[in-house]
Amino acid sequence: MFTGNGKGKTTAALGMALRAAGHGMRVLILQFIKGTWAYGELDALSRMEEVTIKPLGTGFTWKKENLEEDRDLAEAGWAQAMTAIRQATWDMVILDELNVVLSYGLLPIEPILDSFTTRPPGIHIVVTGRNAPEELIEAADLVTEMRQVKHPYPDRGIKAQKGVEF
Repeated sequence: MFTGNGKGKTTAALGMALRAAGHGMRVLILQFIKGTWAYGELDALSRMEEVTIKPLGTGFTWKKENLEEDRDLAEAGWAQAMTAIRQATWDMVILDELNVVLSYGLLPIEPILDSFTTRPPGIHIVVTGRNAPEELIEAADLVTEMRQVKHPYPDRGIKAQKGVEF
């Protein structure tokens, strides 16, 4: 799990995907928040046959007043995740921004905790996003917290940069 307020949670998970693919492992990345706009990792990973990446959201959930569409998308995304985990088709399943989905109450935590403890042997589940619930942190095998020390957007107003943030 990669959590915390610092930059690099998704990037670290993508690094794990790259490493796993290099060993011939099959990786599924389900992105719960990101939409279908063009961003570097979507384009790059679509060229790798060992890795499948699926954007599931509409982006910027925290800027919406009505979260019902996001709740429906999160539920549909979780159904895909559970199918992937139970069928053991993938060696690694990355649930990008799942912690954000949980922090907004778009999914209940119990089925997610259950997936950690009942997953088939050999399947690695990687979760990213700020505000990881304590129960999920306790259930995870590996947790890294990213801490923001300095960032160009909040510190100097520099907008997201191609190749750096997207």
